[in-house]
Amino acid sequence: MAFRVRTVRDHDELSTALSAIGHYFGWYPTKEDAERFSRLLPLERMHAVLDDGRIVAGAGVFPFRLTVPGGDMACAGVTVVGVLPSHRRRGLLRRMMDVQLADVRERGEPIAALWASEETIYGRFGYGLASTSFNFDAERSSVAIRSDLPRDASLRLVAHDEALKALPRVYDRVAKRTPGMIVRSRDWWESRRLDDRPEQRRGAGPLVRALAERDGRPVGYALYRLAQDGSTPETWTKTVRVNEAFGVDDGATRDVWRFLLEIDWVDRISGSHLPLDHPLPLLVDRINKLRLSVWDALWLRVVDVPAALAGRAYGSPGRATIEVASDPHFPENVGSWTIEDGHVRPARRRPDVRVAVSGLGSAFLGGLSFAQLARAGLAEEVARGGIERADELFRTSAAPWCPEIF
Repeated sequence: MAFRVRTVRDHDELSTALSAIGHYFGWYPTKEDAERFSRLLPLERMHAVLDDGRIVAGAGVFPFRLTVPGGDMACAGVTVVGVLPSHRRRGLLRRMMDVQLADVRERGEPIAALWASEETIYGRFGYGLASTSFNFDAERSSVAIRSDLPRDASLRLVAHDEALKALPRVYDRVAKRTPGMIVRSRDWWESRRLDDRPEQRRGAGPLVRALAERDGRPVGYALYRLAQDGSTPETWTKTVRVNEAFGVDDGATRDVWRFLLEIDWVDRISGSHLPLDHPLPLLVDRINKLRLSVWDALWLRVVDVPAALAGRAYGSPGRATIEVASDPHFPENVGSWTIEDGHVRPARRRPDVRVAVSGLGSAFLGGLSFAQLARAGLAEEVARGGIERADELFRTSAAPWCPEIF
């Protein structure tokens, strides 16, 4: 049986290719869904596997820019990857990913990133875990912002049009200094973050948009929904589901979360995808009542090693040599590169640290240190003090944070 991999040709094929992953979530996209999706994912970025002319698998890419230390970089946002259960265990995923990665490199995107539906899958394709995050699920009456902390911003609820104007200004200020964030276009805001179609609500109410202001200027915001479970007043349980919440500084962040934790007539508050260095656990008076859980977040694949290394900034003026010992797809990525005073060049000197390309992906945004990787057997110190030198260069002031699954 011969399988063929190619890009989709129209919106009908796109909707069928999306169904390969949609099948597992009870989602069977219509042509209208595909047209909406294609605002962010062009047809030429959606690969499909055909079995005798019928699409049985799909894998797509959002072409966007991702914040990296010191700026942002073209990135392939890998998404909607799936194989129908009738065609599992036939090597179709590998064929799609091989073709997709080759296409990413040919397009000049130095990195690719994704959220893994199964975290055991993507290491074989050169992806490394680049960030971790925490979720929380707390009883509303059990946690509050500490009483010793001042208030310096006010919040008000805003309509869609005002949110579309004001919220990106806040997000962009946060994203510029935070590795791992997507540079959001207007289409991204309209199609994903502010989309309030009923099917996006997942059993909750309409999207609520709260804007934080200081001296009349936007300094933070929260997007959330109210969900209600139970069939009678006696059994009702109401939950604030926080989609995302940002402040441009510590005071704004604190007051956005104070607002969320003080919403009346609710029983619970939950949120997800917060970075491990987020201040929320230290802002509240009872950290254990947040019921924190840690999860994998963004996975990153360095597609072009020298271009990626040259495209980010470094935390010190020192020097370190990184050897990429293996890459399952691109032999040209295997080799050593010296980073010195912000410049990157091929090297023949003894490396300080040796990693697979997946290990470089884990360290690239500053989310995992080479020391952590070495303790887990995912990096090797070759020269004495090499890991410390490399970590000095790759260290960032903020943990990587991608606040949304794509």
